Amino acid sequence: MVDLNFYTLSLTLLSLLFTLFFIRRLISRGGGTSPPSLPIIGNLHQLGHLPHRSLSNLSRKHGPLMLLHFGPKPVLVVSSADVGNQILKSHDLAFSDKPLTRDLKKVFYNGNDLFNSPYGDRWRKLRRITVHELLSRSRVKSFGSIREEETSLLMRKIEELSSASQPVNLTRMFAAFLNDVIVRAALGKKYSGTEDGERFLEALEEGSRLLGSLRLGDFVPWLSCISCLNGRDAAIDRVVEKRDAFLDKVIQEHLRSSNASKENIMSILVGIYKGDVPGVSIDFVFVKGVILDIFAAGTETTTTPLIWLMTELLRHPTVMKKLQDEIRGTMNGKHHITEDELLKMPYLRAVIKEIFCLHPPLPVFVRVTRDHINLMGYEVAPKTMVVINAWAIGHDPSCWDEPEKFMPERFLNLSRDFKGLDFHLIPFGFGRRVCLGLGFATAVVDHAVANLMLKFDWALPDGATREDLDVTERLGLTNAKDTPLVVFASIRSD
Repeated sequence: MVDLNFYTLSLTLLSLLFTLFFIRRLISRGGGTSPPSLPIIGNLHQLGHLPHRSLSNLSRKHGPLMLLHFGPKPVLVVSSADVGNQILKSHDLAFSDKPLTRDLKKVFYNGNDLFNSPYGDRWRKLRRITVHELLSRSRVKSFGSIREEETSLLMRKIEELSSASQPVNLTRMFAAFLNDVIVRAALGKKYSGTEDGERFLEALEEGSRLLGSLRLGDFVPWLSCISCLNGRDAAIDRVVEKRDAFLDKVIQEHLRSSNASKENIMSILVGIYKGDVPGVSIDFVFVKGVILDIFAAGTETTTTPLIWLMTELLRHPTVMKKLQDEIRGTMNGKHHITEDELLKMPYLRAVIKEIFCLHPPLPVFVRVTRDHINLMGYEVAPKTMVVINAWAIGHDPSCWDEPEKFMPERFLNLSRDFKGLDFHLIPFGFGRRVCLGLGFATAVVDHAVANLMLKFDWALPDGATREDLDVTERLGLTNAKDTPLVVFASIRSD
C-alpha cells in the first residue's frame, strides 16, 4: 500500500521532521488499542511492504479493534470476525461509504460508477440496474457458453504443451483466460492480440499496480508534490488516457450497430443509455464506469485465487488427489462438466472456500463512516477511515483451528459462505457493498478448477519439490503471488 518509490525519501524526511516537530510524545492510547505513532506521519511507517500482514501483527498486540493514524487522519482497523459481525448486524449502513482518493477520482470518473459511488438514492438506483439488468442469476447463467468455450480453449492450450513436454506458465495462462472471458461477456468479442485491446489491458494492469500503493499526499497534503516528482501523477494520467481511448471507441461501435447482440454487458448498457428500458436512465460516463468496474473486479481478483489454488494443491498432493477423485468419480467418464454436476462436488466447494479464507483476493477493504457510532464502547466519529483486514480474519486462531494450514476439510461440515453475511469469510466484501460480481467470478473458478482436475495430473518442473514452491505475496490491490507458477501437466491416462 505504501508508495515504495519514495519510501526511502519518506524515512529521511521523517528523521528531519522528528527533530523539528517533536510536539507530541510517542504515546500509546488508552485501553491498549493504539500502537505508538510518530509526529506528522502517524503510523504510516508501520504499514510495511505487505500492509495486511503488518496490520495483522499489530492487531495481535493491540487488539482486534485498533486505532491508527495515517498522517493526522484517524484510521480504525478491524481484524476480528466478532467485531466485523457487530458492524454487519448493527452498523452496516454507517460503514457503507468508501473513501474516494485523488487517484480513485481520476481512474473511476469521479466516483460515477457503482463501486465507488457514495451510498444514497443514486447508488441504490445504479445497484438495481446492475442487479436486474447486468448481473442477475439468469444473466450470469447466459454467459455459460462463454465460460465453457474459453475453458475448453484453455484446456487445449495446456494439452498442446503437455504433448510437447513443455512447461505451463499457469500465471500467464490464467490471466489470458480470465481476460478473454470477461472481455467477451462485457464487450461481446475478444480484443486480445489487437493493439487497442493490448493497450487497454496494459492500462488496467498499471492502474491496479498504482492504486495498490498509498498516495502519501492523501494523508499528509503538503507532501502531495512527491507524487508529481516521482512520476505517479503522470502515470495515472497515462492510464486514464489509454483506457478512455479504448472504451470510447467500443461504446461508439455499439452505438452505431443496429443489430448488436444483447448477450453482452456493453450492449445492454448502451440500450439502457439509448432509452430501450422504460423508467431507467443512465449517462455516458456511467456506461464507462460500470465496464471499468467489471474489469477491475473480475480480472486480477479472479486470476489470483486460481493461482493460489493450484499452488496450494501442488503443495498438498493428498488434497489434490482427493479433489481429483471426487471430480473424476462424479463425472464417471463424461467430459462435459455441467452446473448440476458441480453441485455434486462438495469437496471442490470446500477447497475453493479454503482458498478464499487463506488467500483472499482483496486482503483489506476500506470504508468511511457516514455517522457517529458507538462500536464496542468506543466512540467513532463520522468520516473515520475503517480498514477491514479480511486476511487477518482468515488467519485468526480464535476463529479457525490451525488457521495457517491448508485444510479444506474444515468447510465440509461448516455452513459459512462468502456471500457477505458472515464476517468469518468475506473475500467479496460484506453487507450492502458486497461485490455483485461474486456469482460470475465463482462460476468461472468452479468450472475452470473442475476441468483442470478432471483432465490433467500436475507436477513441478525440473525435479522441484513442493517445499521449493515460492509463496511470496506481491504488493498491490490484490493478494497476488509474486512469482509465476510454472508447472508440468500430463494428460490423464485413464
